[in-house]
Amino acid sequence: MDSDLTIPATTGQADPIDTLPPTFRWGVATSSYQIEGAVAEDGRRPSIWDTFCRVPGAVANGDTGDVACDHYHRMPQDVALIADLGLDTYRFSVAWPRVQPDGRGPVNPAGVAFYDRLVDELLGRGIDPWVTLYHWDLPQALEDAGGWPARDTAHRFADYAELVFDALGDRVRTWTTLNEPWCSAMLGYFYGLHAPGRRDLGDAIAAAHHLLLGHGLAVRRLRAAASGPLELGITVNLATADPATDSPADRDAARAADGLGNRLYLDALVHGRYPEDVVADLAREGVRIPVEADDLAVISTPFDVLGVNYYFGQLYSGVDDDGREQDADGRPVRRVVPRDLPRTAMGWEIVPESFTDLLVRLSRDYPGVPIVITENGAAFDDQPDADGFVADDDRVAYLAEHLRAVARARLTGADVRGYFAWSLLDNFEWAYGYDKRFGIVRVDYDTQRRTPKRSALWYRETVHRIRGER
Repeated sequence: MDSDLTIPATTGQADPIDTLPPTFRWGVATSSYQIEGAVAEDGRRPSIWDTFCRVPGAVANGDTGDVACDHYHRMPQDVALIADLGLDTYRFSVAWPRVQPDGRGPVNPAGVAFYDRLVDELLGRGIDPWVTLYHWDLPQALEDAGGWPARDTAHRFADYAELVFDALGDRVRTWTTLNEPWCSAMLGYFYGLHAPGRRDLGDAIAAAHHLLLGHGLAVRRLRAAASGPLELGITVNLATADPATDSPADRDAARAADGLGNRLYLDALVHGRYPEDVVADLAREGVRIPVEADDLAVISTPFDVLGVNYYFGQLYSGVDDDGREQDADGRPVRRVVPRDLPRTAMGWEIVPESFTDLLVRLSRDYPGVPIVITENGAAFDDQPDADGFVADDDRVAYLAEHLRAVARARLTGADVRGYFAWSLLDNFEWAYGYDKRFGIVRVDYDTQRRTPKRSALWYRETVHRIRGER
């Protein structure tokens, strides 16, 4: 395989990627349910995703995470892949039902032992472990008790966070509480596209609030338990929401989308308040955010790093195709307007310039919180050759353009300190099953053979280049 790759060329100007500092943090990310498999081993009990995968029609092809990438049994090999790429950080998530099978009670020693071994393997290879405590695999027992719409789940999460910290906190410095609370709340409890598959806006908003409350409670617990340096944070998925035209209807549609998708979380986390316009929008739907005394003070407990997951930006219109500003139920129209742009295999528009805009806006509106890009990547229709190698030039171009977007944001003052490609491995892509491949390393699901793609080799060369390690 040819590993002598160069960064895809710009238009003859200096490449912004070259402005990234040698101290920039480089990594890859995965999540437990998407790669681990071993769903019934060593005391692990079902999560909401184990249950959801059994619902007919919920997941493409009836796929499940039962085996996934078999990372539970192949972990040393996967850590060796990360080391070979020359990366300094691995962001992974802990499976709550593996560590605390029913979401309450004592730690499961056999379950936590896996992460103990993983951390030691990483440190032995000179790789920093970056732990995400929750990446969507809620113990089914807690969903049966009400799930995230129930306030008690936030307290159960704080207990669980402390259990994991007790086991790994002596070696792990950086901790993310939640991955993408918008997805957990809205896709899981309103749109029904993700586990647990509910469809109720009130449940979704209650879930969002209790996820954020769980974050704040966990940050306080971990800070109190720490005996050394600690970086605590949360990862949010963000997208730009721009009006399709300058009309009042389009501007209002973009405002509403930005409010429910971005500001609902960021304003609470950083400013200790929910946006008044979002609260008013929800009230018109008969929904109230279930805030109790001191909740927002807990949610806005200071943290050290904001993880940002970015994949696309969108244009919004406040009128339908017939020019109406209200739908059949009398609600304001909020419609995504497609553009004639390249798309990934997910159908997502490729808009790297929106990434720059987003990062600049974050540093302006939410100053003082360092940013790390905890996920960015793309699914494409990979075609392996006879040896399993994928010449994924489209993914190389995607990563290069988005790294340029990060560099441009830094040049305008955005405090971005690292970038993690999503994902290390092709994996179980939630409701899409195994149809969509985001990995920079190909996984043959029949044999579990791993083969670095051209994007992995390019990423390695880019990291070496920036660090001056040639």
